[in-house]
Amino acid sequence: MTQTENSPVLEKTLELCEVILAQPEFGAMRQQLDDFMANEPAQSAYRDLSEMGAALREKQHHGISPTPAEVETFEQRREEFLADPVARGFLDAQQAMQEVRDTVNRYVTRTFELGRKPSPDDFHSCGSGCSCG
Repeated sequence: MTQTENSPVLEKTLELCEVILAQPEFGAMRQQLDDFMANEPAQSAYRDLSEMGAALREKQHHGISPTPAEVETFEQRREEFLADPVARGFLDAQQAMQEVRDTVNRYVTRTFELGRKPSPDDFHSCGSGCSCG
């Protein structure tokens, strides 16, 4: 299967993009992302929290336990970040968009695995080779 500008797969993919964009929730998610991108203090807090979390994970990776003070500082900054409505909206929008991506990916992946359009039952099997969707 080759991808050309006029392929049916590309055509349907673009239709899917239009459907996603037409969802009322998409506009709200987009606005939450835009609000975050326009808010430098929220972005800075996000970067700082991400860096602090990465440093704590790195310590743990090397078998070094973070100090109680480090954990407390991280948790305090995390709570402050989550209390900011712009930051919370950003995280909520990211999660919602990731859920859409995951759903689309699951269905496309299962189509390749099954060689047919999957049904909801195709995502609820457990057993040998389990892929509980």
